[in-house]
Amino acid sequence: MRSRFNINNYSNLGQRAITAVIGALVVVSAAIYSDWTYFIVFVTILGFAQMEFYKLTGLDGMLPLRSFGTFLGLMIFTLTFMIEKERLPHEYLYLIFPLVSLTFFIKLYKKTDKKPFTGVAFTYLGIFYVAVPFSLLNLAVFSVDAVYHFEILIGSLLILWASDTGAYFAGTKFGKTKLFERVSPKKSWEGFLGGAFSAIAVAFIISQYFHVIADWKWLVIAGIIIIAGTYGDLIESLFKRSIEIKDSGNGLPGHGGFMDRFDGLLLSAPFITAFLKIF
Repeated sequence: MRSRFNINNYSNLGQRAITAVIGALVVVSAAIYSDWTYFIVFVTILGFAQMEFYKLTGLDGMLPLRSFGTFLGLMIFTLTFMIEKERLPHEYLYLIFPLVSLTFFIKLYKKTDKKPFTGVAFTYLGIFYVAVPFSLLNLAVFSVDAVYHFEILIGSLLILWASDTGAYFAGTKFGKTKLFERVSPKKSWEGFLGGAFSAIAVAFIISQYFHVIADWKWLVIAGIIIIAGTYGDLIESLFKRSIEIKDSGNGLPGHGGFMDRFDGLLLSAPFITAFLKIF
């Protein structure tokens, strides 16, 4: 009898490993192949992540404009990509402001919405918390000579994944001292240090192969990811705790939802982009 592959037959760690490998292959392959395949994959991830965010806020009784908010996020990502790729002039960035302002017009006609401005606020939060960090990746990958450099994205993701993996295994094996028990009882200082060591080690290795930026900048990016990525994880844990759920979704077996997998990136991306643009 023919056996069928079912990821649910594996342990949580097994599911986590399989999903991580498949996801990494898709993301890395798309980023390396071309700027357009990078765009397709990341605009898709953004769409799923933002829809997850609005779904979760809906569970807490909020009424954000789920479809329109996601459309705005995808539009901001697309505009920044096209502008950085020099397919559109920078003046088109001003389209974001009237588009985002349409949220007020739409809410005005929602007769059954008792707290329209709460809905507006959470619609905007989904844009700033999820869509803006993803869109800033466009500025990062085009930050050197206005040319697409997949090395910046791949290097940052490898450091982030190394940090997450190191923290997971070090925390599981040695975790005793709580890092932020009120928000995330399972996270420990031992896990944090394991993640930090892994991130720095991978950053050093990357600096020997990816020369698109100076070697020392990779170490700074590792430092940003170690700190901002950890806070991103804690903040998403705080968000989930506030609405009493464990995972943001079930789209990624072993990892939960898209926000669970990319929470570290949401806070790291703004700092990485600012650093690369200034220095």
